[in-house]
Amino acid sequence: MNNVNESILWEFILLGFSDRPWLELPLFVVFLVSYILTIFGNLAIILVAHLDPKLHTPMYFFLTSLSFLDLCYTTSIVPQMLVNICRTRKVISYGGCVVQLLISLALGSTECLLLAVMSFDRFVAICRPLHYSVIMHQRLCLQLAAASWIGGFGNSVLQSTLTLQMPFCGHKKVDHFFCEVPALLKLSCADTTANEAELFFISVIFLLLPVTLILISYAFITQAVLRIQSAEGRRKAFGTCGSHLIVVSLFYGTAIYMYLQPPSPTSKDRGKMVSLFYGIIAPMMNPLIYTLRNKDVKGAFKRLVVSVFLIKK
Repeated sequence: MNNVNESILWEFILLGFSDRPWLELPLFVVFLVSYILTIFGNLAIILVAHLDPKLHTPMYFFLTSLSFLDLCYTTSIVPQMLVNICRTRKVISYGGCVVQLLISLALGSTECLLLAVMSFDRFVAICRPLHYSVIMHQRLCLQLAAASWIGGFGNSVLQSTLTLQMPFCGHKKVDHFFCEVPALLKLSCADTTANEAELFFISVIFLLLPVTLILISYAFITQAVLRIQSAEGRRKAFGTCGSHLIVVSLFYGTAIYMYLQPPSPTSKDRGKMVSLFYGIIAPMMNPLIYTLRNKDVKGAFKRLVVSVFLIKK
């Protein structure tokens, strides 16, 4: 029994879709392309927002924070997934699993809070435009961003500690692509009712509470926009919020479906597919959403391209 317990300290087996080997090549291509697009797209957002003085505003400060989060989040899970797809023995060391769990959970939790902060920024910009620069000063922006990061990492430490304290009793086959709390809880040979209740409670705080605040913010934003006399003014105001609303819908919709739905024995792959969407597809789409719908970002990209072209000439 001691040998069995010691083996769990060395590695976990990430099953993924190993029971469907014909899916591995298409998944490898999708993951690789998505990861490359995520890297270049989010780096481009960070670079443009840093280099263009017109984007040195609170809105784009939070946008670059979101892009940095997405970069780190996908990097914490995708490279290991790509490696495992290419090899027969799909393992991750115990230490690697702990690090992956801590980092991915921390960054995901931070994004939950940061998206709510971004909605507050939009609320102040549209509902209190004359006081925007006074309210959203640099110090407050830094404090809100720091609070998001501290809250996210605090939640990660708590959740990871409670999960890893559960006895696994030699079970080490994780029915997932990466180390995530719900998948690891399924390995425990003890009663996980308390852990599942705690996970549900924390998910309500980090998912439903921010969503509620976002909806309240946008209710006030909608009222303020409808009072604008100019059609062009209304269109511009809605345009600045449209990208954020799409990102919020993609992220919270899939995360809520994953963490606040009761377990379903009829669909064991549901959790895997949903987590792939908010962990890989959403970070890839965020830069596209902001660049395609945001005139300021598109203009900044054009100015950057023109300046690079002129320098080369």
